[in-house]
Amino acid sequence: MANEIIAEIKDVYKTYQMGEVTVEALRGVDINFHQGDYISIMGPSGCGKSTLMNVLGCLDRPSKGQYILGKDDVSKLEDDALSQIRGARLGFIFQSYNLIQQLTVAENIELPLYYQGYPESTSREKAIELANRVGLGDRIHHKPFELSGGQQQRVAIARALSNDPLIILADEPTGNLDSKSGAEILNLFDELHQQGKTLIMVTHSDELAERSKRCVRLRDGKVESDELVTA
Repeated sequence: MANEIIAEIKDVYKTYQMGEVTVEALRGVDINFHQGDYISIMGPSGCGKSTLMNVLGCLDRPSKGQYILGKDDVSKLEDDALSQIRGARLGFIFQSYNLIQQLTVAENIELPLYYQGYPESTSREKAIELANRVGLGDRIHHKPFELSGGQQQRVAIARALSNDPLIILADEPTGNLDSKSGAEILNLFDELHQQGKTLIMVTHSDELAERSKRCVRLRDGKVESDELVTA
């Protein structure tokens, strides 16, 4: 925990207006994230996990409070600036993989680099390197529908790594996988953590939470606990 703070959520509130009903999804949340953290975010349905992930992923802005990412306060940035931050500093892994079915494994992995303006030769070289890294070097010309669920999630992990993100955000990353594939993905997360990557995961899985090094539990839009995970 001596590592530098790379992201801070400071007294963040997020309020939604649902017709005449005001929903307070986050109510004064304070969390620091350190370089190399491996964090699971847990809590019952409706506790604010998804909203917090959206704020952390620059997909949404707080109604009140600050979100410092790196050295920048991104709380009040407009959509275009938030989009640029997402592309440059964040990697996303989704429960449903979110791969483009018409693209090959290599093309899916290099997509974030395309949007960042990398030359095609550079992005393809990086995609092949990452495909090998996640054990899919022999599948780079396959389409997602030709892969198993576990393999598709490996593609999603490689894509999340392509821009060398400051933080990798994962939303129920093993939720659609069988136990064997899920275990393989957890092993891959362990490797990324050992390599110094910062991982933040929303999960209902006790197994995943036990593999992480720190667990933040939310309840009713507030931090209920923030503790190191003991082996």
